[in-house]
Amino acid sequence: MAHFLLKTEPTTYSFDDLLRDAETVWDGVTNNLALKNLRLMKAGDSCFIYHSGDKKEIVGIATVSRASYPDPKKNDSKLTVVNIKPTKKLRNPVQLSSLKGLKNLAQFDLIRLPRLSVMQVADDIWNLIMKMSEEE
Repeated sequence: MAHFLLKTEPTTYSFDDLLRDAETVWDGVTNNLALKNLRLMKAGDSCFIYHSGDKKEIVGIATVSRASYPDPKKNDSKLTVVNIKPTKKLRNPVQLSSLKGLKNLAQFDLIRLPRLSVMQVADDIWNLIMKMSEEE
């Protein structure tokens, strides 16, 4: 099972919206590297949901319920989407500022490529963020 991070502006679509909807199509991705990462997603993979904008924090976890497929709303074969379902809201959101303070995360795409909307998350980084979300 692979791990990813999906960014969203919470005023457009928040993790609470995903909880309400129970499942959604993750679309609107046009950046080539983000699309490459989206195409890697398989059913069962885990995704952090990151709220961009004012707060800049990881707030929840979702599971890919349908692997990457062509965006049915677009007439462009390179544009793909996935379906995701909510798994759980994090006990404590993990702030971007907290992650930036960790030297071992300097190469993490969330810090290195701040505008990238879909990225892979290595197991060690996933586990670290999960641990941080449980701290008081």
